[in-house]
Amino acid sequence: MSKKRGTLFVLSGPSGVGKGTVCKALDKDALNMEISVSMTTRKPRVNEIPGVSYHFVSVEEFNKTIEEDGFMEYAGFSDNAYGTPKAPVLKWLEEGKNVLLEIETKGARQVMDKYPEACTIFLLPPSREELENRLRGRGTEDEASIQKRLARSLDEIPLKTLYKYNVINGELEATAKEISDIIKAEGNV
Repeated sequence: MSKKRGTLFVLSGPSGVGKGTVCKALDKDALNMEISVSMTTRKPRVNEIPGVSYHFVSVEEFNKTIEEDGFMEYAGFSDNAYGTPKAPVLKWLEEGKNVLLEIETKGARQVMDKYPEACTIFLLPPSREELENRLRGRGTEDEASIQKRLARSLDEIPLKTLYKYNVINGELEATAKEISDIIKAEGNV
Protein backbone atom coordinates (compact mmCIF):
# COMPACT_ATOMS: atom_id res chain seq x y z
CA MET A 1 0.00 0.00 0.00
CA SER A 2 1.15 3.49 -0.84
CA LYS A 3 2.20 5.89 1.90
CA LYS A 4 0.36 8.63 0.04
CA ARG A 5 -2.48 10.22 2.01
CA GLY A 6 -5.94 8.92 1.17
CA THR A 7 -8.60 10.98 -0.56
CA LEU A 8 -11.82 12.13 1.10
CA PHE A 9 -14.91 11.49 -1.03
CA VAL A 10 -18.39 12.83 -0.36
CA LEU A 11 -21.41 11.06 -1.85
CA SER A 12 -24.54 13.09 -1.35
CA GLY A 13 -27.97 13.61 -2.83
CA PRO A 14 -31.63 13.70 -1.83
CA SER A 15 -33.11 11.20 0.60
CA GLY A 16 -34.16 8.01 -1.19
CA VAL A 17 -31.85 8.47 -4.18
CA GLY A 18 -29.99 5.26 -3.31
CA LYS A 19 -26.78 6.44 -1.67
CA GLY A 20 -26.63 3.48 0.72
CA THR A 21 -27.45 0.95 -1.99
CA VAL A 22 -24.72 2.33 -4.25
CA CYS A 23 -22.18 2.27 -1.39
CA LYS A 24 -22.93 -1.41 -0.75
CA ALA A 25 -22.28 -2.15 -4.45
CA LEU A 26 -18.77 -0.64 -4.42
CA ASP A 27 -15.75 -2.95 -4.11
CA LYS A 28 -14.09 -1.36 -1.08
CA ASP A 29 -10.95 -3.51 -1.32
CA ALA A 30 -10.32 -2.73 -5.00
CA LEU A 31 -10.82 0.98 -4.27
CA ASN A 32 -8.59 1.02 -1.13
CA MET A 33 -11.60 2.54 0.60
CA GLU A 34 -13.39 2.76 3.91
CA ILE A 35 -16.99 3.93 4.14
CA SER A 36 -17.57 6.12 7.17
CA VAL A 37 -20.37 5.01 9.50
CA SER A 38 -22.47 7.96 10.59
CA MET A 39 -23.83 8.53 14.07
CA THR A 40 -27.58 9.12 14.41
CA THR A 41 -30.19 9.73 17.07
CA ARG A 42 -32.89 7.92 15.11
CA LYS A 43 -34.04 4.38 15.88
CA PRO A 44 -32.73 1.53 13.71
CA ARG A 45 -34.84 0.40 10.76
CA VAL A 46 -35.47 -3.29 10.15
CA ASN A 47 -32.27 -5.01 8.91
CA GLU A 48 -29.99 -2.16 10.06
CA ILE A 49 -27.02 -3.30 12.11
CA PRO A 50 -25.69 -1.04 14.89
CA GLY A 51 -22.07 -0.06 14.16
CA VAL A 52 -22.41 -1.13 10.53
CA SER A 53 -25.43 0.78 9.22
CA TYR A 54 -25.12 3.60 11.76
CA HIS A 55 -23.87 4.23 15.26
CA PHE A 56 -27.25 4.62 17.01
CA VAL A 57 -26.86 6.94 19.99
CA SER A 58 -28.90 9.00 22.43
CA VAL A 59 -29.46 12.72 21.92
CA GLU A 60 -27.23 13.31 24.96
CA GLU A 61 -24.33 11.33 23.47
CA PHE A 62 -24.75 13.11 20.13
CA ASN A 63 -24.69 16.53 21.81
CA LYS A 64 -21.60 15.54 23.82
CA THR A 65 -19.81 14.66 20.55
CA ILE A 66 -20.73 18.11 19.16
CA GLU A 67 -19.34 19.79 22.31
CA GLU A 68 -16.08 17.81 21.93
CA ASP A 69 -15.73 18.85 18.25
CA GLY A 70 -15.95 15.17 17.35
CA PHE A 71 -17.82 15.53 14.04
CA MET A 72 -16.60 16.36 10.54
CA GLU A 73 -20.17 17.43 9.89
CA TYR A 74 -23.59 17.05 11.47
CA ALA A 75 -27.15 18.05 10.72
CA GLY A 76 -30.71 17.49 11.76
CA PHE A 77 -33.05 15.76 9.34
CA SER A 78 -36.67 14.63 9.80
CA ASP A 79 -36.57 15.20 13.58
CA ASN A 80 -33.32 13.24 14.02
CA ALA A 81 -29.66 14.18 14.01
CA TYR A 82 -26.87 12.65 11.90
CA GLY A 83 -23.13 13.22 12.02
CA THR A 84 -19.81 11.89 10.73
CA PRO A 85 -17.37 11.01 13.53
CA LYS A 86 -14.07 12.75 12.75
CA ALA A 87 -11.45 10.49 14.41
CA PRO A 88 -11.80 7.32 12.28
CA VAL A 89 -11.95 9.30 9.02
CA LEU A 90 -8.76 11.26 9.77
CA LYS A 91 -7.00 8.05 10.86
CA TRP A 92 -7.91 6.23 7.61
CA LEU A 93 -6.81 9.19 5.46
CA GLU A 94 -3.43 9.26 7.25
CA GLU A 95 -3.08 5.51 6.63
CA GLY A 96 -3.48 6.17 2.89
CA LYS A 97 -7.05 4.89 2.63
CA ASN A 98 -9.70 6.59 0.55
CA VAL A 99 -12.72 7.44 2.70
CA LEU A 100 -16.27 7.79 1.44
CA LEU A 101 -18.81 9.84 3.39
CA GLU A 102 -22.39 8.99 2.45
CA ILE A 103 -24.19 12.05 3.79
CA GLU A 104 -27.06 14.48 3.27
CA THR A 105 -26.54 17.81 1.48
CA LYS A 106 -26.34 19.98 4.65
CA GLY A 107 -23.50 17.86 5.97
CA ALA A 108 -21.84 17.76 2.56
CA ARG A 109 -21.72 21.55 2.46
CA GLN A 110 -20.04 21.61 5.90
CA VAL A 111 -17.43 19.12 4.65
CA MET A 112 -16.86 21.22 1.50
CA ASP A 113 -16.20 24.26 3.70
CA LYS A 114 -13.88 22.49 6.17
CA TYR A 115 -12.18 20.11 3.70
CA PRO A 116 -12.14 21.84 0.29
CA GLU A 117 -9.83 19.11 -1.07
CA ALA A 118 -12.66 16.54 -0.79
CA CYS A 119 -13.89 15.03 -4.04
CA THR A 120 -17.65 15.54 -4.16
CA ILE A 121 -20.22 13.42 -5.99
CA PHE A 122 -23.93 14.28 -6.19
CA LEU A 123 -26.24 11.32 -6.82
CA LEU A 124 -29.37 12.17 -8.77
CA PRO A 125 -32.54 10.16 -9.32
CA PRO A 126 -33.47 9.39 -12.94
CA SER A 127 -36.76 11.26 -12.30
CA ARG A 128 -38.90 12.68 -9.48
CA GLU A 129 -41.33 9.80 -10.00
CA GLU A 130 -38.56 7.24 -9.50
CA LEU A 131 -37.41 9.03 -6.35
CA GLU A 132 -40.94 8.84 -4.97
CA ASN A 133 -41.14 5.13 -5.89
CA ARG A 134 -37.89 4.45 -4.03
CA LEU A 135 -39.04 6.31 -0.92
CA ARG A 136 -42.34 4.42 -0.94
CA GLY A 137 -40.57 1.14 -1.67
CA ARG A 138 -38.61 1.37 1.59
CA GLY A 139 -41.85 0.85 3.48
CA THR A 140 -40.32 2.60 6.48
CA GLU A 141 -42.16 5.92 6.56
CA ASP A 142 -45.66 7.31 6.69
CA GLU A 143 -47.15 9.54 3.98
CA ALA A 144 -46.29 12.78 5.80
CA SER A 145 -42.62 11.77 6.05
CA ILE A 146 -42.52 10.78 2.37
CA GLN A 147 -44.02 14.13 1.35
CA LYS A 148 -41.54 15.99 3.59
CA ARG A 149 -38.60 14.15 1.98
CA LEU A 150 -39.93 14.77 -1.55
CA ALA A 151 -40.39 18.48 -0.84
CA ARG A 152 -36.86 18.68 0.53
CA SER A 153 -35.48 16.93 -2.57
CA LEU A 154 -36.77 19.83 -4.71
CA ASP A 155 -34.56 22.17 -2.65
CA GLU A 156 -31.58 19.80 -2.73
CA ILE A 157 -31.36 18.87 -6.41
CA PRO A 158 -30.29 22.39 -7.52
CA LEU A 159 -27.29 22.03 -5.15
CA LYS A 160 -25.78 19.58 -7.65
CA THR A 161 -23.87 22.51 -9.17
CA LEU A 162 -21.73 22.70 -5.99
CA TYR A 163 -20.34 19.19 -6.58
CA LYS A 164 -17.44 18.16 -8.79
CA TYR A 165 -19.35 15.18 -10.23
CA ASN A 166 -23.04 14.51 -10.88
CA VAL A 167 -24.09 10.87 -11.34
CA ILE A 168 -27.60 9.71 -12.23
CA ASN A 169 -28.55 6.60 -10.27
CA GLY A 170 -30.55 4.74 -12.89
CA GLU A 171 -29.21 1.19 -13.04
CA LEU A 172 -27.23 0.12 -9.96
CA GLU A 173 -24.36 -1.69 -11.67
CA ALA A 174 -23.69 1.20 -14.10
CA THR A 175 -23.91 3.75 -11.27
CA ALA A 176 -21.49 1.79 -9.08
CA LYS A 177 -19.05 1.50 -12.00
CA GLU A 178 -19.23 5.25 -12.70
CA ILE A 179 -18.53 6.09 -9.05
CA SER A 180 -15.73 3.49 -8.90
CA ASP A 181 -14.15 5.10 -11.97
CA ILE A 182 -14.28 8.51 -10.25
CA ILE A 183 -12.63 7.09 -7.11
CA LYS A 184 -9.92 5.39 -9.21
CA ALA A 185 -9.23 8.64 -11.08
CA GLU A 186 -9.24 10.93 -8.03
CA GLY A 187 -8.13 8.69 -5.16
CA ASN A 188 -5.23 6.71 -3.80
CA VAL A 189 -5.90 3.38 -5.58
